[in-house]
Amino acid sequence: MTRTRTVEAAAPPVPPPRRAPGTLRPHGLHDLRCAPAPAALHYPAGDLLVVSGLPGSGKSTLMRHSIRAALVDSQQVREEYAARLPAFVPYAAYRPLVRLAHYRRLRRAVLDGGPLAVHDCGALPWVRSWLTTAAGRQGRRVHLLLLDADADSALDGQRLRGRTVSRYAFARHRAAARRLYGALAGSGEPPAGCASAVVLDRAAARALREIDFVAS
Repeated sequence: MTRTRTVEAAAPPVPPPRRAPGTLRPHGLHDLRCAPAPAALHYPAGDLLVVSGLPGSGKSTLMRHSIRAALVDSQQVREEYAARLPAFVPYAAYRPLVRLAHYRRLRRAVLDGGPLAVHDCGALPWVRSWLTTAAGRQGRRVHLLLLDADADSALDGQRLRGRTVSRYAFARHRAAARRLYGALAGSGEPPAGCASAVVLDRAAARALREIDFVAS
């Protein structure tokens, strides 16, 4: 009786990991408006990313579909409160509670350490100042991601999501955005305390598929 010997084929070698095409590791100022946009933004592990822009510009949508890290978004807190309260209660009635809960959650997340993305409306400069100070004490760097949308597009975005801000609040947001963009254009550098700043328009935001924090 002839015994047949089975020879197993060797497993093919595993290729080394490759960086996704179109990946940008931001450092300094990157203005990607009207420019080819990367498919991914990679930040150093442990750093903190602040996402800012006008209400209705698409910040929350961008963050939820692309960020691969812990996320603190005031919109999530608002939705949590809205789900618990009767529909007839206006947002203005519980807005102070939403803000308090958001800042408490933000403080806890920052102090816990680790990679973190934060939704910042940009109208309150002290928020970014506190973030850069707190992160700096932990040896972490802060990065800024700005979603640029004109006023009409932002208002359309607010109406589409069914939530609008007052004219006074929107004017404050626009004034803060103008100051920030003016400072970026004048210096050609990120704001003080930020290791990088990336400016996206809506087309660049749509092209972005991943925002992650990776080891260098």
